[in-house]
Amino acid sequence: MKKKILFILPTLTAGGAERVISFIAQNINKSKFDSKLLVTGYEKDAAYLIDDIEVEFFKKKRVLNAVSNIFIYLLKHRPNVVVSSIGHLNTVMGLMSPFFLKTKFIIREASVISLMDQIHNERTTKKSFSIYEILSRASYKLVDKIICQSKDMADDFINIYNVKKQNIAIINNPITNYPPLKKVDSAVQKPIRFITVGRLSKEKGQLRVIELLSKLKFPFHYTIIGDGPIKDDILEAIKTNQLVDRFTYIPFTKEVSKHMSSNDMFLQGSYVEGFPNTVLESCFVGTPVLAFNVPGGTKEIIQHQVNGYLVENEEEYFYYLNNKLTLEPQKVRDSVKMKFDKNKILKQYESLFN
Repeated sequence: MKKKILFILPTLTAGGAERVISFIAQNINKSKFDSKLLVTGYEKDAAYLIDDIEVEFFKKKRVLNAVSNIFIYLLKHRPNVVVSSIGHLNTVMGLMSPFFLKTKFIIREASVISLMDQIHNERTTKKSFSIYEILSRASYKLVDKIICQSKDMADDFINIYNVKKQNIAIINNPITNYPPLKKVDSAVQKPIRFITVGRLSKEKGQLRVIELLSKLKFPFHYTIIGDGPIKDDILEAIKTNQLVDRFTYIPFTKEVSKHMSSNDMFLQGSYVEGFPNTVLESCFVGTPVLAFNVPGGTKEIIQHQVNGYLVENEEEYFYYLNNKLTLEPQKVRDSVKMKFDKNKILKQYESLFN
């Protein structure tokens, strides 16, 4: 008999968790697993094509508004395994798990949570916890497994949140699409083209990248793709640093790979990461990445001077910005192609479900 796997997401809007979970849900072995996808949000907001799996949308603006719907769905369908992703939903599923003792509950987290809290000042002191954090900590102890995308994430749960090591599974994100390798541009006199793709938020560090770019003395163009809470701050920083004529902003596009291929270097300014899908995708198209060596999965993708440059501080970052070093696209791709192959990652998920 096939195992019934239920995947749950808050939305299918553009994002790493949404992309990976919807991919896994559609591509796990159908001879062994009967998978379904539950989304608490709206179908109209879906950024990813879901055509190979049964999907149900609850059409709720907030996860909390869908709690009763989820509970009733679980009572009716009794899946063998429930897999959820993204903060508030993971907390809800953890707290719900004691009511369904025959179902295994797995949550997938997206970042090094303790550092994210510090960056966003969610805590005033080390001993001051919000109700949400208290509930989150409780939920971590109630679920059967926590999927972490990097070793740093796993260490965070074990050392900061006291989750047992046997309740942690480290599974990297897969390469979910296979765009063509970029072509080498032989043009000699052209501006260097930089690109950043991702959520526009404090921990992603776009503002410090802009500050460093403003110090460059040679022609360049910088493109940012994404949206988020600090969008206005970023656009203001572009004006302040007099980069308007050398800057392009794209809120959303379904041709991210095409944009990455047409640029010379991907710039990541993050202070902390989970597992950056855009960094992985950039490497796969052959565009090298310049990034800070921060907690999270970046250092599990970037090999210094092989597929990019991993630096310790802003001085080193500026050095690689300022020196037009190039890496061969094919070697950049080869560095990630086998390690993060989708079939390899799918087998790791299937092994976990078994």
